[in-house]
Amino acid sequence: MKVVSALAAVRHLLDTGVVRRGDTLLDSSSGIYAYALALACHRYGMRCHIVGSTTVDHTLRTQLAVLGARLEQMEPCSDLKLDQKRRVERIHEILAERPEYHWMRQYHDDIHYLGYRAIADRIREATGADGLTVVGGVGSGASTGALARYLRAADGGTGDHPDGRSADGGRSADVELVGVQPYGSVTFGAEHVSDPEIIIAGIGSSIPFGNVSHDLYDTLHWISFDAALAGSVDLLRRHAVFAGLSTGAGYLAARHEHERSPGRTVLFVAADTGHRYVDTVYARHREAAPIADLAPRDVTDRTQLTLPWSRMRWNRARV
Repeated sequence: MKVVSALAAVRHLLDTGVVRRGDTLLDSSSGIYAYALALACHRYGMRCHIVGSTTVDHTLRTQLAVLGARLEQMEPCSDLKLDQKRRVERIHEILAERPEYHWMRQYHDDIHYLGYRAIADRIREATGADGLTVVGGVGSGASTGALARYLRAADGGTGDHPDGRSADGGRSADVELVGVQPYGSVTFGAEHVSDPEIIIAGIGSSIPFGNVSHDLYDTLHWISFDAALAGSVDLLRRHAVFAGLSTGAGYLAARHEHERSPGRTVLFVAADTGHRYVDTVYARHREAAPIADLAPRDVTDRTQLTLPWSRMRWNRARV
């Protein structure tokens, strides 16, 4: 999913003259966005500098090297919140040293929404985009938020109005957006609940993200590592889909939303493959709870959030 976003963002920067071929694009990443930006830079003749999480593995390091990207990887750290904070600090140090670098700001710039218009068009063609529920990790806000914005637009326009109106004032399609978050993420106020395993990288954050449009989301699911692991293992066993931990969480949420509203079409985002989760997730498959035994606790206030799985109507509220 990040590949379409990075390609469109870099293309837009070139077309508008913000950057030129040969310039260096800089950003921080826990993995998937690093690969996406490296691909985009390779395609358009740009240099790529990544400040990578401690979780970047050998496979990704090799891919980045083949694509000519420079990777600075954080030292091993058991606290992913600290890892994220250190990466952002390093970005600012690099910019102070090399102000000519362009910081892509994947966590803060709406330019990363652009690539999802084409995906939304394909979804609209396949589903009609009416009576549709989109489920996926919130992350930086670009993937699920952008899909909902474009799908809700009556004519495929910007769909900027959170009340469902398209940019020209017409009524938009009936598209519900369900966001998935890990415990410990500040994005929707769950930083007070800690997951004893990890904060699931990619769908949550320990720092505020500037391009999350909170008022696009109708419902939130907070899902623990253990529950997401069960979802990932079941998805492979039942559907032969080998995907990442955030996909396992999205799969659980999507199944639940479909059970609640069987008349709606439910589409969930599987953002990455399972390769980097072989040791941390799939090797622990015997620990996976049967997903039939898992169900969210419905809450009305974030003070009620509890592991392993909570669900709350957000109702497109601002924060």
